[in-house]
Amino acid sequence: MSTTELPARHAEPPAGHGKPPAGHAELMDGVYRWQRHFYDLTRKYYLLGRDRLIAGLDVPAGGTVLELGCGTGRNIVLAARYYPGARFFGLDISAEMLETANAAMAREGLSGRVKLARGDATDFDAKALFGLTTFDRIFVSYSLSMIPGWEKTVSAALAALSPGGSLHVVDFGQQEALPRWFRTLLRGWLRKFHVEPREALRDVLESESARVGASLRFRTLYRGYAWLAVVGQRS
Repeated sequence: MSTTELPARHAEPPAGHGKPPAGHAELMDGVYRWQRHFYDLTRKYYLLGRDRLIAGLDVPAGGTVLELGCGTGRNIVLAARYYPGARFFGLDISAEMLETANAAMAREGLSGRVKLARGDATDFDAKALFGLTTFDRIFVSYSLSMIPGWEKTVSAALAALSPGGSLHVVDFGQQEALPRWFRTLLRGWLRKFHVEPREALRDVLESESARVGASLRFRTLYRGYAWLAVVGQRS
């Protein structure tokens, strides 16, 4: 595992922040209409680092936590158990996934602590959706690799952080220290689900952290299989 601490500096926001295609929500609903019923059973074998991200959220007492791309709600359920005093919010573009997530919250008795909403992670109005303008913690788990215009999600998340808050990201890395045959098989498998590991993820996080005067911790996990990052806002 490697860790890089980056001091704050000033830079321009990254280019290429195009709007997601109009049909992206429909595409995700189509992908997950049936997969959502067994999604968590299969993804636990290759969405590595999610539990490490949750354990590192360090949510303050009575804090607020937003997950962008909450999917089935699996991460929110786990985080809610980990931080029983916090309130949780989840955003996803897929109505199909949110149906499963809402059922999970009801089943786990979390409906009073969790609010879910349908929206675009690249451009969302937190006040309209959740009644809040900022959050103490925001996390994105294996969603940036599926979001067109994903750079805007980073910008939107940082804009929705409370002073002293932090953005936590885990996603596919570039598998740089793994065998080439493994990388080839993995990339081919991921493309079937419209997933594309973001080669520029570290660069974008560095640029956006510098733009807002935040710190960045960036870790390489499992020989480059996954990347884990924390962007910390000043108090």
